[in-house]
Amino acid sequence: MKDNIPYKIYLSEAELPKQWYNVRADMKNKPAPLLNPGTLQPMTAEELGHVFCDELVQQELDNTNAYIDIPEEIRDFYKMYRPAPLVRAYCLEKHLGTPAKIYYKFEGNNTSGSHKLNSAIAQAYYAKGLKGVTTETGAGQWGTALSMACAYLGLDCKVFMVKVSYEQKPFRREVMRTYGANVTPSPSMTTEVGRKILAEHPGTTGSLGCAISEAVEVAVGTEGYRYVLG
Repeated sequence: MKDNIPYKIYLSEAELPKQWYNVRADMKNKPAPLLNPGTLQPMTAEELGHVFCDELVQQELDNTNAYIDIPEEIRDFYKMYRPAPLVRAYCLEKHLGTPAKIYYKFEGNNTSGSHKLNSAIAQAYYAKGLKGVTTETGAGQWGTALSMACAYLGLDCKVFMVKVSYEQKPFRREVMRTYGANVTPSPSMTTEVGRKILAEHPGTTGSLGCAISEAVEVAVGTEGYRYVLG
């Protein structure tokens, strides 16, 4: 190794971040506000609170605080699979004949299979005190992450999975159920929007938008539940 860079670079648990960075605080041009689909006016915190957990609403609307403290319980959870090593892809560089230095993150200790657990555990944490949460998933990575987080925190988890993926990816479907989640192929006959879509498009294989709509409907219409976004 001519530049003497190791194959794997590790951080210690003590170097895990203690704050999240809120990019909105430093943006000169703030993102357009979320609009109420009924009035087409910017949604208030009270309106968003019917769908999302209160703390997540406050963070979503926060335009001033650049850093948000990560609760200790979440940081302890992260330690189960983070820090993940940064790996230098020397063989790939050689194969490509490139002067570029190529690195990748190895996430093999993350049992959910993707980085999405980083967000899932945080959103589930802020739902503590509720009965449960609802969400959508496409191929199943987000649903798996949230199912694992909810199992850890003792929350019920209702997942609407795009129907074509539900049928094509039984492994993902069953992993979610192993963690205790209720997994429904979307569109389904369990919601008003699902029944409407099936009536208009009986052969549909589903979509992420449809799954989101079903998850939001159930969250809004079920006491003690909120929706979390993948």
